[in-house]
Amino acid sequence: MKEIEKNWDSIIIGSGAGGLATAICLSRAGQKVLVLEKHDVPGGWCHSFYLNGHRFTPGVHYVGLLGEGESTSDLYKGLGIANDLVFFRMNKDAYEHCWIGDEKFDYPSNLEELSIRLSERFPKEKKNIEKYLTLIKNVSTQIYSLPYIKGFWQKLTIPYRTRHMGKYGLFSLKRVIDWHIKDPLLKNILNIQCGDHGLQPNKAPFPLHCALMSHYFNGSYYPMGGGGALIKAKTNAIKKYNGTVSTSTPVKKILLDGDTKKTAIGVELENGQQLFAKNIISNADPGITYLNLIGKENISDKLYKKLSKTKYSCTSLMLFLTVDLDVRKAGLDSGNIWLMPDKDADECYDDLMTTNLLEGDTFEGMFISCTTLKDPSSYDGKNHSLEVITFINYDAFKQFENEKEQRSKAYLDFKENLTHKMLNGLEKVIPNIREHIIHKDLGTPLTNEYYVNSTRGSVYGTEKSFKHIGPFAYKAKSEITNLYLCGASVLSHGVAGAAHSGVETASIILNCDADELRNPLPDQKLRIYDAEDSKEYPEWLTKKIDVRKAKAILKEETSKP
Repeated sequence: MKEIEKNWDSIIIGSGAGGLATAICLSRAGQKVLVLEKHDVPGGWCHSFYLNGHRFTPGVHYVGLLGEGESTSDLYKGLGIANDLVFFRMNKDAYEHCWIGDEKFDYPSNLEELSIRLSERFPKEKKNIEKYLTLIKNVSTQIYSLPYIKGFWQKLTIPYRTRHMGKYGLFSLKRVIDWHIKDPLLKNILNIQCGDHGLQPNKAPFPLHCALMSHYFNGSYYPMGGGGALIKAKTNAIKKYNGTVSTSTPVKKILLDGDTKKTAIGVELENGQQLFAKNIISNADPGITYLNLIGKENISDKLYKKLSKTKYSCTSLMLFLTVDLDVRKAGLDSGNIWLMPDKDADECYDDLMTTNLLEGDTFEGMFISCTTLKDPSSYDGKNHSLEVITFINYDAFKQFENEKEQRSKAYLDFKENLTHKMLNGLEKVIPNIREHIIHKDLGTPLTNEYYVNSTRGSVYGTEKSFKHIGPFAYKAKSEITNLYLCGASVLSHGVAGAAHSGVETASIILNCDADELRNPLPDQKLRIYDAEDSKEYPEWLTKKIDVRKAKAILKEETSKP
């Protein structure tokens, strides 16, 4: 590990979407900023990796609100990275495919069309559907408006401005949908996106689900280059402002003031080197930050009690596949597929959380994504990349958690059996896919822990139940002076939510309004193209696609005996 300069204005632990957003804001403000990343590439859940030349991204599957004037678009323009990004709009007629038992339903990226489509499918529920979707829209609008309600007189009107959120804000998704919808299949269709916060309907807060659904009302997008492109744009922005991102640099502990132990003054790396800064920002989750890096002995009883009661989100199995199959002919497009059995969604989630993963011959609940259809520039003309995910209980892997350096044969055999079980589920969508697999690899909860450093391999940070969101979430400003947090456990989860949290944390350090930091820069513009229609692609993009296909053909020909 190389020697690093000793003194900085701000040191950021972890290079996820939140940490990098904080780094951009602070370095742009003139601070001397250092980002420390344990992994050999930056990005956390947003990083990309390659298997046999094919790219995969474990934590980026779609992004919303990228239209002109929408919040994610403004965020990227405000951070000054929009010009470096290209997005493909996923199938606007079906960005989500619901496969529930033998029933299928497609989500369009348009609220009115969704209402019409559902009403045609469930005519007896027409009025209920319209009322429920109107409520979703009203609550989500009120949630997104909260940061913009400023000034004494505006704040006086908050109870009126947020009346729908106030009325339904403390209820679970299950409670609210049961009040509005009767048909069990319709409930499952409307609940299908619970997977995006990893909770069953009886635990998912209704306002959280409203915000999630509305995130994609006007479009669903995938970055060209996968999540790694987002990270590259952010690290380039940090370097532009003379910030430093150091990978393969794990932090052993956060250094505290020698007398009071109540002020963060720096970090100690695993190689023993000590670095010092005015501000320490942790992009690691609260458990790792406070218990591993700070130490139980240095935090208050109140904070320790909160940490001991904190639950983390579920973990996952992720199957990464390369196949030599025309998946479009097999029925796939750029939309995601949610596969679940025709049973109550809460029961389905409970089944997924069993610790006996080898019971049964298939995983019935899965998320299926074809990245080479979402990002046409990544398709080589022959081989497609698939990411298949199912949520599981971490305890199913507890017997292997001490295998750090060398994985046992029992672990590898377990992975192989689970891969077989996942393929059984995938074959419900793509029959005979086994015959077309070029390469396969399975990521487990231990993989998540190793590469992303998340507690119990959690995919969304803290569990997104009522106990861990809004006023009950961990705060950006900690009880330790000069120590701050950002990331999925602070403000919100997801690609955009974590980045917004980084901006909020930076605004506290810089003592300014977060809107000042994400105010769109006039020279920034996002480029967005249709994943399903190449007619409007510019020449440079068409050429990029053609070159990739030509290289693949050349590689295949030169490899022949």
